Amino acid sequence: MIRDIFSRNRKSKYATIPNNSSKTDVPEGIMTKCPECKHIGLTKDLMKNKKVCPGCDHHYKMTANERVAIFLDEGTFVSMDDHLQTVNPLNFPGYTDKIKLDSEKTGLNEAVLTGSGLLDGRKVVVAIMDSHFRMGSMGSVVGEKITRAVEEATKQGVPFIIFTASGGARMQEGVLSLMQMAKTSVALKRHSEKGDLFISILTHPTTGGVSASFASLGDINLAEPKALIGFAGRRVIEQTVREKLPEDFQTAEFLLAHGQLDAVVHRSKMKESLSTLVKLHSKGAHING
Repeated sequence: MIRDIFSRNRKSKYATIPNNSSKTDVPEGIMTKCPECKHIGLTKDLMKNKKVCPGCDHHYKMTANERVAIFLDEGTFVSMDDHLQTVNPLNFPGYTDKIKLDSEKTGLNEAVLTGSGLLDGRKVVVAIMDSHFRMGSMGSVVGEKITRAVEEATKQGVPFIIFTASGGARMQEGVLSLMQMAKTSVALKRHSEKGDLFISILTHPTTGGVSASFASLGDINLAEPKALIGFAGRRVIEQTVREKLPEDFQTAEFLLAHGQLDAVVHRSKMKESLSTLVKLHSKGAHING
C-alpha cells in the first residue's frame, strides 16, 4: 500500500506529452502573419483583399500571375515570349541552376511576365515583374521581353503598362545586364514618338538599374503605398553625403512629395485608376459632365 502511494506521487510529477498521431494537424499556409503589424488572419481572406493587410494596410508582394488576376479582365490575358531562355554568358558559377530553380518555383521563364489583355474592355500590352524570381533582377531576357512588349504595343498603337519590382541589374550577367537599360529606353522613346501611352507602376521594391531606366520613364508614374523606390541603398548615400536621411526616404510617399511620382495609388483602386487613365488617353475620348 505504501509503495502504491509513492508510485502515484511520482507519476503526478510528469506531464503527458501527446504523440504525433494525437496532434491536430493544421494545413500549412492556411494562416498568414503580417510582417508589419503582426496581424494573423486566414490566407484566403488576405487573397480576397488583394494581399493587403486588413490591420495596417501593408501591401504584400504579389506574383506576376496574381497581378494579372486582379488587374486585367478575366480570361483576356495572352502571354508573350514564354519561349525565351536565359543562358550563362559569363559562366557564372551556379547561375544556371538558380535560374532553373526559380523557374520551377514561379512557373515563369524569367523575372517578368509580358503579354496583352483587356482592361475594362480596352486593349493594352503589359509587363509585370516578379520579385520571387531572382528578386526581379534585370538580365538579358528580362530586357528583351520588356523591349518586345513595348514594340508590340507600338505596333498595335495601344497603351503599354508595366508593374516594376526589382533589385536592379543582375550581377551574374555583368555589362550585358546594364545594356538592357538603354535597350528598353530606346524602345520606349519610339513608343512615345508615335504618341502612344506608357504607364509605369512602381511596386515594392523598385531599385538599382530598373529604377534608373524604364521604371521612371512613364508618361504617368504611379506607385503603391510605402513602396521602396531608389537607386543606391540608404547606407551608401548617407556615407557619401555624410548626412542622416529622413526616415521616409526612398518611399513612394517621399518621392510623391518631391515631384518624382504623379500619384500613390492603393491596390484596391489601381485597376479603376489605370482604366480611367487609359480611357482618357484613348483616341476620341471625352469626359462626361
